Amino acid sequence: MFSINCSTPWISSHFTGPLALLIFLGAPLFAQKLPERYIAYAATDSIHVDGKDTEASWQQASWSGLFIDIEGKLKPKYQTQMKMTWDAEFLYFFAKLEEPHIWGNLKQRDTIIFYNNDFEIFIDPDGDTHNYYEFEMNALNTVWDLFLTRPYRNGTIVLDNWDINGLQTAVSIDGTLNDPTDLDRNWSVEIAIPWAVLVEASGSKEIPKNTFWRINFSRVNWDHELVNGQYRRKKDKDGELLPEYNWVWSPQYKINMHMPEYWGYVYFATDSKMRLDDFAIPLDDQIKWHLYQDYNLVRESYAQQEATADIKTQKIQLLGQEISPKLIETNTGWYISVASPFTGRRLIIDQTGHFSSFPSSQ
Repeated sequence: MFSINCSTPWISSHFTGPLALLIFLGAPLFAQKLPERYIAYAATDSIHVDGKDTEASWQQASWSGLFIDIEGKLKPKYQTQMKMTWDAEFLYFFAKLEEPHIWGNLKQRDTIIFYNNDFEIFIDPDGDTHNYYEFEMNALNTVWDLFLTRPYRNGTIVLDNWDINGLQTAVSIDGTLNDPTDLDRNWSVEIAIPWAVLVEASGSKEIPKNTFWRINFSRVNWDHELVNGQYRRKKDKDGELLPEYNWVWSPQYKINMHMPEYWGYVYFATDSKMRLDDFAIPLDDQIKWHLYQDYNLVRESYAQQEATADIKTQKIQLLGQEISPKLIETNTGWYISVASPFTGRRLIIDQTGHFSSFPSSQ
């Protein structure tokens, strides 16, 4: 979400692999590693979306690792895990959220769902950081679905009235909803998104098989207080809301979900015997991950009207290869470019943050 998790920057401040550390222009605050990976297996039976994972396909699906703090530094108070499966019609998600106080009061679709505790999905099918999906839901099974043309940093157009046609969702609660007199255990969400919707931003009309998409998950959790026996987000002694917690699958290293280059890699396997170690993040994607570190620094420098001549892109050391990206300024803008020694392709991130890849001859 924006700035500091926010799905809409005009609303609030809710914005937010084997590779050695990146060294930026200035030392990083802590180590950053490549994004998380997950293998999503094809379903073996029909999925009934009821908020429960009783089907054989869900029993076959692997749980993700436990969610971590969005900045990668703190351990969340409550555990969260997700898993995925897919068939010819839908991409399915299931998540379990540990929570001793399950509550919600937002009941209208497309309201600002993260004002309640929520679960969120972000999907960038082609990994270019543009034209991606955001989905949120709370314990009342109220949803908010959006389509974003770019990250907020690049001046996005948010299609808030866009809806996922054919969406199916359900919630299952192990406890009691909106009852502050007892302690609950967890709530589970189950979501089915039609491929017909998802492939519109994928650059292909085919559902992904034996390939990957960039996806991430977030959980927003608030400290609460009781007002006339009703749950509310907690305020400090001055009447200001306490900040929310942001727990994610793949760390963003900033309180900002709208940095798609940090989202995880989900590989859609047709072979049920495939395991996580069988999927390595492609080398060109590892180069791209480095390029976005340079991109964010150059963009911030331009925004602060600093001299870009003083910015030095970082050399990349990967499998014994030294790779030297170049910052190129033109009459119409700037871009960062590098030739991949592994595929011979030219990798480019332009000033809008859009990633593209071409044969070097072009």
